[in-house]
Amino acid sequence: MTRPDAHLGTVFDVVNPATGQVFAQSPQHSPADLDTVVARACTAWPQWRADPVGRTAAMLDAAAAVEAAGAELATVLTREQGKPLAESRAEVARVAARLRHFSGLAPKADRIRDGRAVHTELRWHSLGPVAAITPWNFPLQLASSKIAPALAAGSTVVLKPSPYTPLATALLEQVLGSVLPPGVFGVVTGREPLGSQLAGHPDIAHVTFTGSIATGRRVAMQAASGLKRVTLELGGNDAAIILDDADIDRIADTLFWSAFRNCGQVCMAVKRVYAPTRLYDDVVTALTHRAREVVVGDGLDETTQIGPINNARQLERVEHLVADGRAAGARVAAGGDRPDRPGYFFAPTILADVPGDCAVVTEEQFGPVLPVIRYSNLDDAVQAANATRFGLGGSVWGTDLDRAAAVADRLECGTAWINHHAELSLAQPFTGVKDSGVGVAGGEWGMYGNLRPMVIHRPESGA
Repeated sequence: MTRPDAHLGTVFDVVNPATGQVFAQSPQHSPADLDTVVARACTAWPQWRADPVGRTAAMLDAAAAVEAAGAELATVLTREQGKPLAESRAEVARVAARLRHFSGLAPKADRIRDGRAVHTELRWHSLGPVAAITPWNFPLQLASSKIAPALAAGSTVVLKPSPYTPLATALLEQVLGSVLPPGVFGVVTGREPLGSQLAGHPDIAHVTFTGSIATGRRVAMQAASGLKRVTLELGGNDAAIILDDADIDRIADTLFWSAFRNCGQVCMAVKRVYAPTRLYDDVVTALTHRAREVVVGDGLDETTQIGPINNARQLERVEHLVADGRAAGARVAAGGDRPDRPGYFFAPTILADVPGDCAVVTEEQFGPVLPVIRYSNLDDAVQAANATRFGLGGSVWGTDLDRAAAVADRLECGTAWINHHAELSLAQPFTGVKDSGVGVAGGEWGMYGNLRPMVIHRPESGA
């Protein structure tokens, strides 16, 4: 699959992670191309922000268009990202649902009453064209998490996807372009420094980024040159704390898939489990059984449950972290290596008897690897869960829900779950603390992140 605007010498290769082979090319857009797309967004912005009724209708049409193109979007997504088709279909459905949800949101003016004989009103105005930069793990879902609130706020959007997964996003541009006014949503594709150029572009008012902490810092520095608003959703190293009253048989499936969905390539996946000594062996056994039985394969095969890691660089990182864990004394209960097949596969891995200070625990694996750490004192487990620069999510698992909620309240993270993990409503805020993020996404908070307040202050009538 080659984009129609790709020309000889201005393209880059896209690899199918299930085979490790190039299967398509995508344009390497130039700074001039970027200027053109941003200029279109600037031209489209005044009319888009001035027509809330039209925005609602267009976003509803956009949701319907995504659903109509769902099969093609899901297939392209699986080929470039690697996830099973069932997960790609769910991701596309989430895009449509988010567009539909945000189509019903609009900023509201508020009267401020402070006892004085004046009429003070708080109004909200669109910031202007938004730069959205997305990673390779959920190319479409994370694109929609930036597009939908920005469009609802009256902003136009220029989006740059990861060079590992540009194709589904480019197809999304075509789908949305069939119903949105020209220039309201545009996509540029390419390797660096294109993302830095977009973040620092003088005509961009707000930069929203999802990705690693290191890249997020660079994006923030580029945006700072123009004092732009930034929203950063960065890495996570979510801890799951198993309480001593947990029913392991009851929670094992949910716990396993909270760690291994999308091959573990989820910013808010469970990435480390703290299990009490009394239940430790049961937890390891339950997770090991599931890791050994799960079907790993090409995401285009309908029987596949876990696909490959997306790219060779990330596969090497996962291998390194597992090797480092082994060297530190961890026991490989399941997996631990690459299967003998083409592509970027790594066997679902459970590490037991893991020292709490080794890299596979303290760093974000972003792959199909889950360390299980033993604890004898709950306070120590909570302290260990919090002893990290990450603060995206966390969870607590037990039968006494009030006790579990009390423990969850002690976690230093943006979202804490009880007996499940990484489930988000379209209506709720999503944020990280520490190095895991700046700003808020999700729900009306995500929309207001694309707005600026303005106060209109005048005398009361007749004054």
